[in-house]
Amino acid sequence: MSSPRLRFAAFYRTAIFVPTILSFVIVGFAWKLILSPLWGVAPHMMDLVGLKSFFTPWLGKEEYALTALSLISVWQFVGIPMMLIYAALLSIPEEVIEAAECDGITGLSQFWKIKLPLILPSIGIISILTFVGNFNAFDLIYTAQGALAGPNYSTDILGTFLYRAFFGFQLQVGDPNMGAAIATMMFLIILGGVCVYLFLVQTRLRRYQF
Repeated sequence: MSSPRLRFAAFYRTAIFVPTILSFVIVGFAWKLILSPLWGVAPHMMDLVGLKSFFTPWLGKEEYALTALSLISVWQFVGIPMMLIYAALLSIPEEVIEAAECDGITGLSQFWKIKLPLILPSIGIISILTFVGNFNAFDLIYTAQGALAGPNYSTDILGTFLYRAFFGFQLQVGDPNMGAAIATMMFLIILGGVCVYLFLVQTRLRRYQF
């Protein structure tokens, strides 16, 4: 028989990493149903804990829709950054930690002065991957809000704008030249962000490498 701690650890790993392997289509439709004010389970679950008064159709209001979709994306992909940061923490040599403890550096002070500088390369990689991945959020917005990125274009990003411009939508005729221009701008933005990381951040991180 496994201990409660092992069972909790297995449940925790499943809850964190399983959403990562799910399709955008499944995630988008599932959360759209969960947050629905008519047949969703979110109002009933919040009612069980006495928080139903705080429920609102987040995906149906312009001021909340993009934030709600961002949190859904975080829920889906938070497992990979956690895994990378945890692996970076485990890779810190024990000699460094022991030397810090001998100098009286413990607790939060040890994290800020010793561990954080050593895991900054991993945090930098995670940041640049997240930056690039944000331009691929078209699938989630399309499945949850449609090509018009409703309500009233409040969840519109470059990916959905590129789709409507290139392929057209409803009565709008597609314009390949406009679509190519948007795609080029997306590439330049991504390239600029990666260059900033490579030429500025990575240079400052060299002094923390052994």
